[in-house]
Amino acid sequence: MKNRIYSILTAVLSVISFTACVDLDMPSDGRVQLEDIFASEIKIRNYYGTCLGLVPNIGFTYGNYPTPLASFCDEAEDVSDRSSSLVYDWYVGGTSSNYNPLTFNNDPWAHYFQAIRRCNTFLQQIEASTVENLNQTERSGWIAEIRVIRAFSYLQLIKRYGGVPLIDTPYEVTHDFSADKRASFEEVADFIIQECDAALATPESEGQMVGFLWKRRDEQRKKIPRAFALAVKSQTALYAASPLWYESGSKYTWEKAAEITKSALDKCLENGYQLYDTQVDESVAQNTYAYYFIQRSDPSRSVDKETIFESNLVTNVWEYAGTPVWEGMERAGACPSQELVDSYETSNGQPVLDLNEPYLDANHLQPKYNTNNTLYDPANPYANRDPRFYASIYYNNSDRTLRGNLTKTIVPIPWYPASRNNIDVTENEDGSITFKTVGDDPWITTDYTGEELPPNEKRLISFEYKSNKPLVGGDMAMFFFCGDWGVFQHLPNPFFEVPQASDWTRIEYDLSEAIETFGFSKSPKDWLRFDPGANEGLEITIRNFQMESFTPPPPAMLVETFVGGNCAISENVTNTRFTRTGYYLRKFNNYRSNVNVDADGCMKLFRLGELYLNFAEAACQAQGPDAVIGGMSAREAVNAIRTRAGMPGLPAGMSNDEFEKRYRNERRIELAFEEHRFFDTRRWKILNETDGFVTGMKITKNANGAFNYERIKMVSRQTAADKYLIFPIWQSEVAKMGDYTGGNWQNPGW
Repeated sequence: MKNRIYSILTAVLSVISFTACVDLDMPSDGRVQLEDIFASEIKIRNYYGTCLGLVPNIGFTYGNYPTPLASFCDEAEDVSDRSSSLVYDWYVGGTSSNYNPLTFNNDPWAHYFQAIRRCNTFLQQIEASTVENLNQTERSGWIAEIRVIRAFSYLQLIKRYGGVPLIDTPYEVTHDFSADKRASFEEVADFIIQECDAALATPESEGQMVGFLWKRRDEQRKKIPRAFALAVKSQTALYAASPLWYESGSKYTWEKAAEITKSALDKCLENGYQLYDTQVDESVAQNTYAYYFIQRSDPSRSVDKETIFESNLVTNVWEYAGTPVWEGMERAGACPSQELVDSYETSNGQPVLDLNEPYLDANHLQPKYNTNNTLYDPANPYANRDPRFYASIYYNNSDRTLRGNLTKTIVPIPWYPASRNNIDVTENEDGSITFKTVGDDPWITTDYTGEELPPNEKRLISFEYKSNKPLVGGDMAMFFFCGDWGVFQHLPNPFFEVPQASDWTRIEYDLSEAIETFGFSKSPKDWLRFDPGANEGLEITIRNFQMESFTPPPPAMLVETFVGGNCAISENVTNTRFTRTGYYLRKFNNYRSNVNVDADGCMKLFRLGELYLNFAEAACQAQGPDAVIGGMSAREAVNAIRTRAGMPGLPAGMSNDEFEKRYRNERRIELAFEEHRFFDTRRWKILNETDGFVTGMKITKNANGAFNYERIKMVSRQTAADKYLIFPIWQSEVAKMGDYTGGNWQNPGW
């Protein structure tokens, strides 16, 4: 249990070391004073850097425990659900005002108030600083960035705790704490948006790489771009209008949220942000969506124009949420839930389940299928799904590797006109060659057949031609193979037709069987003889005569989650190497990652896709799915996301209720494992519907190779009560501030 509790007073006045044990906020005790720090450009830069460092690196560990936030909501079930661990304590309802497993050793209350205190100090001292020759554009940029970090810190606090004290200046030692109060959610939201607007009002620098900028150099990854402020505004407005936080009379109506979220989206689009759309070979990633999450962002936005701000912490999916067939993996970690798998539509854009009543029983073991979906097959449940499913989930018999398509290599084959019989040869200006047969048994040879290629490759002879007569029936063309001068051997199935053609026509001859029969070496003695198969009178012009080789993909490494498979659900509930739910996490994972190289992706704190979805929700709630607000409707915003994913758009004319269900499902899929679902179910106040338990899929394999699918319920969780909508404040905080102010600072239920 947590032994050291931080208080607001501590967060404001505590001694924080800086360089050589500098006390940043207290009067001098012989060490360097704040005024001295802000009298030196180098020390100002260092202090500014400490503020940037307080934007957290979010990854797949909470409280130094290797599991993501997804394990604490209905996205996943952690493999330590039945053994002593922080996630087990969460599931069994072990949270109290004295102990929160989710924040153990990772206390957001202390962290973000510390960040606010640092920012307050910087902003106060930089205004009074008299450093000469300080670049004023850079100075203005620092102030803007620090204001945004302070706003971001308050957003993280109110998402978790609701209204908190608003502190915008460093507290003096003589501060009267009895006058302090918790500001309302709306009041803090006002402050956040005002701070972001003030930062965005900072003039943009022209031709300089300093200041508050839209783009950064890649080595400036930790610096805050202007779009960060817009993303903070967008999320703040959305949360303030949501059912959990909206109070009657608040200015943060859905109309206001739609206005703010649309403005944020527009400004990003105007400044070059766009959804990531880089096409990728199937041997690298399953699709564009998958590739986006294993690529590092580039703050210069030369390629990645979607990411607004990315964590510097690699997710380490291969190690902490891997499959047992990976060398070096430690645990299966966060195992995706069946409920999440059910939420992925089929490729025709139809939900798998009836969104009005997805399950016929309270335990989610009897799904109610969408009767309008003719593509889904319960006996083959993972076929024909949303491309994001394949990018995010390892399921039974999915390929852990990426094999992609055959790799094609072209080797031109030159002719050897000196070795011919009854053929005249003309080399044309366009590179083609014309053959005219002038007697019986015409033939001509190639110079060589090309370099030796690996075994089991498919190889074709291909060329384009024009001819004055067909080579069919008894006059069919044929190839001979020559492995030594003067020794001709018939190729297997040597004959092939060459129809008459007045325009360029492509023809192919499969050489694979010949390679298997004779074998080709690197020696130039291996060559071919081409017999046109006609007597005198044929005229055929040939170009692009070449060998095409096709390298097959590597063998599949299947993730077998069926009972007895290499990644099956373990009957031993203390074995954390095997999935609890029948699924493993794939999002952020690069299949090339292993114990020697970690190529997994990083969390995106903010990205343009979220801004589209924020606007879609606010706009629908304000005026309906098809109403146009600022040039875009809620449906169009969602469809921008779906189009990028390769999914059909949502149709026009949906009711508000129907669109809300589809929108929430879309947000669940698009933002899966990105730390949104945990807060979404809370701000929508549906925790009692989502967080009581999750289910999985137990699969058995029949003798004939077919599979049986049995839904299974995971352990019940004691985290669906209303009090779990908001985090508890540490009881020591409540007691201290209660003594100071005489009020109750604790959140409901705690």
